[in-house]
Amino acid sequence: MIGAFFDVDGTLFRNSLLIEHFKKLIKYEVLDVSVWISHGRSTFQEWAIRKGDYEEYLLEVSAAYRDSLEGIHTSVIDFIADQVIAQNWEKTYVFTRDQLKWHQALGHGIFFISGSPDFLISRMAQKYEAMDYCASKYEVKNNCFTGEVQPMWDHIHKSVALDKLVEKYSIDLENSYAYGDTSGDLSMFRRVGNPVAINPNVKLFRSILEDGDLLDRTRVVVERKDMIYHIDPKSRKINFESAEKTEKSP
Repeated sequence: MIGAFFDVDGTLFRNSLLIEHFKKLIKYEVLDVSVWISHGRSTFQEWAIRKGDYEEYLLEVSAAYRDSLEGIHTSVIDFIADQVIAQNWEKTYVFTRDQLKWHQALGHGIFFISGSPDFLISRMAQKYEAMDYCASKYEVKNNCFTGEVQPMWDHIHKSVALDKLVEKYSIDLENSYAYGDTSGDLSMFRRVGNPVAINPNVKLFRSILEDGDLLDRTRVVVERKDMIYHIDPKSRKINFESAEKTEKSP
């Protein structure tokens, strides 16, 4: 089987499902707004004015989110997760969404590998008819979250997840595809025949430029407003197309 492995936040979804869930917990007064102010706002502001690091911002928010969930009943988490997905599941990048449809039309296996919580990614995977998914697992005891997490946001854990999916579905990695946007997706990129960087951050882009093998194989796509830019990282050549097109080929 040929597989198509998709990171979700920043690659398919145009934001972070974890952050959307975090903010909704505050809106419903499950969490106090002070949690966000003390842990997430400063790094977000630094990132917003392009003085901070995007991955550091996500890691800090993820840590605050993890700690905040301790003791909260799963019924509350699931109710708000349903709201988040209902309101956000279609807010995706046109290019990535069309690639997903292209893979499905060819009978390729669709797999989500994401650092966002499993209870969010499972719902997103259902919406997009993914064959399977791997996500950060938030531990539960007596129907409440313990505050313990088995992460899926770094390249080491994503590589382990890839191994499990390859073994389970007999996936041909040489002819498979991987889509991602940060350095946490590098392990997927290095192991598949067709890596695609979607709006890559500087760490990921530099890693591609410094790796001769990746440089030869990786496609870079940037989607802004209603335009899609295709960048050849080796020649620096750029082609572009309208995001209004509804049918695309890889």
